Amino acid sequence: MPEHMDISPPELIKDRGSLHPINHMKDSIMDLLISFGFEIVDGPEIETEEFNFDMLNIKKSHPARQMHDTFYVENKLNLLRTHTSPVQIRGMLEKKPPLAFISGGKVYRKDDDATHLPMFHQVEGIYVDENVSFAQLKDLIYKIIYSLFGEDVELRFRPSYFPFTEPSAEVDILSKEGKWLEILGCGLVNPIVLENCNIDSNKYSGLAFGLGIERIAMLKHGVTDIREFYKSNLDFLSQFK
Repeated sequence: MPEHMDISPPELIKDRGSLHPINHMKDSIMDLLISFGFEIVDGPEIETEEFNFDMLNIKKSHPARQMHDTFYVENKLNLLRTHTSPVQIRGMLEKKPPLAFISGGKVYRKDDDATHLPMFHQVEGIYVDENVSFAQLKDLIYKIIYSLFGEDVELRFRPSYFPFTEPSAEVDILSKEGKWLEILGCGLVNPIVLENCNIDSNKYSGLAFGLGIERIAMLKHGVTDIREFYKSNLDFLSQFK
């Protein structure tokens, strides 16, 4: 036997974990919006058609309500929410203007490709007060995007259509590869939605926006396929510690 033998067990090498990049991005955006004066509200991921569609002025004939687009549960009595907008409805029913809410979490749609997932994350916000204008909305969007990407980022507003906002727009950012990628939708709250929440649309107006967290993370980190975030590839995820 040698004069000296180390019989202690070998050291265990443990990798320290970290937040998933999507959770980190969501938390960063929520913290930013809180600093702007927004209050966090929350709601269920399993919703009713009333809150997910009807209260948001989405008609029975709208294609988003069809089985090929929405995940229905319990014999179509309920569904997996397709956006976080129902949380804003619940908030407006509980409180009176002026109000400024944000909500963030998982949403579900039947999409799956390099820039879409059947489950993804949104952060939505709504601000309702007297004399809210589209100019205020644009100013807020610029502040959000400049805070996330810096003032050198190229962005564009495109006219769009959403049943719950009028006028409506989508906002794209130019990626490093020279491609435009949509990261949010926005607009002035449709007066019908305000009236559905017992808010006088002759006195109050509002702005609303919804940010796609995965899309923003793709642009921030130069990821070209959204599905990479959910493959449980530790070599990929360890880059974001």
